[in-house]
Amino acid sequence: MRTALTDALTQLPDALQSVVSDWINDASFGATFTPEQVAQMESASGLNGAALRLALLPLAAAYAVTPISQFNVGAIVRDESGTLYLGANIEFTGAQLGQTVHAEQCAISHAWTKGAKRLTDITINYSPCGHCRQFMNELNGAESLIIQLPQSDPKSLHTYLPEPFGPADLGIESRLLTDESNQLSTDDIDIPLLKAAADAANRSHAPYSGNYSGAAVETNDGKFFSGMYAENAAFNPSLPPLQVALIAVNMAGYHWTDIRSVALAEMASSTVSHLADTQATLDAIDPDIPFVYSTR
Repeated sequence: MRTALTDALTQLPDALQSVVSDWINDASFGATFTPEQVAQMESASGLNGAALRLALLPLAAAYAVTPISQFNVGAIVRDESGTLYLGANIEFTGAQLGQTVHAEQCAISHAWTKGAKRLTDITINYSPCGHCRQFMNELNGAESLIIQLPQSDPKSLHTYLPEPFGPADLGIESRLLTDESNQLSTDDIDIPLLKAAADAANRSHAPYSGNYSGAAVETNDGKFFSGMYAENAAFNPSLPPLQVALIAVNMAGYHWTDIRSVALAEMASSTVSHLADTQATLDAIDPDIPFVYSTR
């Protein structure tokens, strides 16, 4: 278990520590709490709903990778089933700052890669920046999403983002986290990691550029983690597929040094490409990581 996670555990109320410690010490812990685990934590600690999620924020922030800012932000999203997904900000030394992942993006993408379809609320230890408010406005259910901050009453996303600009303004009906199949054929791909990237591209959300793209990361123990491109109506808050894959790697407890190889698949016909940014981010992490690329 990460030292930061061990340290974060000591910041939880004693009754909560006794319940959570066994889970987070399990090698299979994936920074996610099931509804049953949430019920156990509520029963043991006497903390319910938002109070419990606020108490768990130190665990989320423990996943932060912040070599540049040294400023750790934690976020927890809850889906309609009651499952909690942790997230934290991620920075890359040597890459331009636009490659940074915000905690809200991390938690949302973490939930997305694990199959969440609609989020009910997000709990954050600092007020979301405008970039993240716009990113959240792309979500399925954005109109009812609740934001909870410490020492603040819960408020709707649109309280934080009044008169929002979003997909509907561009005539787009699809939303981030909804089931999407972009009808890309992947049966002809014989490289497993590249096929995982292409399968992720099939799930990507890219209604504005049409650049259905996905990335896949293989770790040294042979596990694959996939990431789908998350495009935004305002363009700049879009999250590249490599970052979504790296979120999955990070939230599973791996480090960048555990990465064996990476693949990217995207549309050849698109007017945008993630190739250069993907290569730049990988070069910042480790220029020797093998990388394979394909267009569909």
